[in-house]
Amino acid sequence: MLLAGKNAIVYGAAGTIGTALSTAFAREGAKVHLTGRTAKTLDDVAERIRKAGGRAEPAVVDALDEAAVNAHADEVAAEDGSVDISVSVIDIADHQGTPLVEMELEDFERPVRIALRSTFVTARAAARHMIRQRSGVILTFGGDGGGQPMRDYSIGGLQVALNAVDFLRRQLAAELGPHGIRVLGLHTGGITESLPADFDGRQAITDMIVDKTMLKRAASLADVGNVAVFAASDLARAMTATSLNITCGAIAD
Repeated sequence: MLLAGKNAIVYGAAGTIGTALSTAFAREGAKVHLTGRTAKTLDDVAERIRKAGGRAEPAVVDALDEAAVNAHADEVAAEDGSVDISVSVIDIADHQGTPLVEMELEDFERPVRIALRSTFVTARAAARHMIRQRSGVILTFGGDGGGQPMRDYSIGGLQVALNAVDFLRRQLAAELGPHGIRVLGLHTGGITESLPADFDGRQAITDMIVDKTMLKRAASLADVGNVAVFAASDLARAMTATSLNITCGAIAD
C-alpha cells in the first residue's frame, strides 16, 4: 500500500472530489480524517470507507474557521502521531454564467476569498506539524497557475481564485521545501462526473470540457483519486512546486 501508516486530513471530504480523494487514500492504507460542516454526510463516507476495509475518522470542522482547523490538526497529531497529507476541496461557492461586467462584487470575490482563506488556513495548520516531522505533503486542487481565460462562457471569479491558490501553492513549496515538505497541485480541467445531474447546463459544460481534450474524455473521479495517491506517496518524493496535469490533454505542458 502506497500510503500505509500515513494520516491524511481531507477538508470537504463529503463532496464528490473529497470523497474520491478520501476513498483513494484509505484504499492505499492511510487513516483518513474526514472533515466538513455536516456530520451526516461525513459519517456516510466514513462508513463506506470502513466497509471497504479502510480507516476513517469524521469530524465537523469548518475549513474557514482558523481556530477549529488548528485545534483539529493538533488533535490528529496528538492522537495519531503525525499529519502527513492535507488537502482542501471545499465548495468555494463560485457563481458562473453571468458576464463579469454584469456580476455583483460579492459574487465575484466570494470564491476568491473562500479558496484563498481555506487553503492558507488548512495548509498552515498542517505545515506546523509537518515542519516538526520534517516530512509531509500538501495538495491543492483545480488550478495550474497558467490557465487561459474562458472565451465563450463566463466563470466569474473561479479562474481568478484557482490561479491565486496556485501561486500560494508555489510560495508554500518554496518556504516549506527546506523542511522536507512537498506542495503539489492537482489540475483536472473539469470533472464532468461532479456536475449535478439536474443541472440544466450539464451537457453543454460536459461537451465544452471534453472537446478541449486530446483523449476526448474528461478525467474521472477515480483518475483524480489515483493521481492524488501518487502525489502523496513516496513515489513522487522528487516532485514539489508543480501541478499534476490530469486534463486528458486539454492543457499541453
